[in-house]
Amino acid sequence: MMMAEDDDLDRCALCGVSENDSSNLTSQNTLQTNVSLGCGHQFHTQCVEREFTRRKTFPCPICNTTVKKATLSTRSLDDMQCEKDTSWRRRVMKVFNKVENDFSSLLEYNNYLEEREDIIFSIVNEEPDAEDSKAKVKAYEAENKSQIVIRQSIRGRE
Repeated sequence: MMMAEDDDLDRCALCGVSENDSSNLTSQNTLQTNVSLGCGHQFHTQCVEREFTRRKTFPCPICNTTVKKATLSTRSLDDMQCEKDTSWRRRVMKVFNKVENDFSSLLEYNNYLEEREDIIFSIVNEEPDAEDSKAKVKAYEAENKSQIVIRQSIRGRE
């Protein structure tokens, strides 16, 4: 069953019924989100359990992404993406922790901030260069360990 994209958001991809639909006779039938990259479609717990009794994985009927028990969550895809962004943002900003006063010009500082944001975006969104970005963070940390620690201690006193 193919549905319009806007309708996909609160409907089960298997049966097409919305969680709050009055025709949904099962009151305990909450939606779970397939958090696999490129999917994000939702499934009623009972519908997905029925599929898993037949096979270990199945393709999402909307986008054909593999659905596994391990990729299902009761949290929304947005919530999980936000948590991932926050986690990586903290990790990267702990290492790339220079402030404007550390630069000779505003342009240099803005370029530094843009590079930091590009790294975060690449990692969070699992871009093709995400592993390179992770390696760049590790290399920068290794090269600048003492300055990073000094800036962290200065911020801790502020």
